[in-house]
Amino acid sequence: MNFLVFLSTYILPFFIFYVVAYGLWKGRNVYESFAEGAKGGFQTAFGILPTLVGLLVAVGVLRASGFLDLLAGIFKLFLKNSGFPSELLPLVLVRLFSNSAATGLALDLFKSWGPDSEQGLLASLFLSSTETVFYTMSIYFMSVKIKKTRYTLQGALLATLAGIVASVFLVKGMR
Repeated sequence: MNFLVFLSTYILPFFIFYVVAYGLWKGRNVYESFAEGAKGGFQTAFGILPTLVGLLVAVGVLRASGFLDLLAGIFKLFLKNSGFPSELLPLVLVRLFSNSAATGLALDLFKSWGPDSEQGLLASLFLSSTETVFYTMSIYFMSVKIKKTRYTLQGALLATLAGIVASVFLVKGMR
């Protein structure tokens, strides 16, 4: 355990030292390279800002309007025999768009059901085994100007479904 604490404390400073030393050894102006990279990072962040704001506003509107709760009520009958609690459906939908909003919903679930409840365990496993598909696709593909995504969306949604199914099996197997 002490080795892991040591490793987690010193790995990042060691890596930074290594990169700087390697750049100096190769005769590069390390600070100039860093400044160019930071400039490019700011340009990328500025370019994706409208998409990010749009996604966050859309998630906020869906959450505040009660649409997610309405959708959970509609799908409650379909989810009854699946072992997946309908209370987690808003979390599933929001997670596709925003990690921070999904975390907020998970905290609400923890307050209502408790973190050690079936809903709390499912939410925790689900959040750790899925990705913010639409956020990631819009940000990354927009930043490098990719127009044709081919099978990315289908593959990402299939992986998300696999994460949901695995979460349900793991929690049901623990109980």
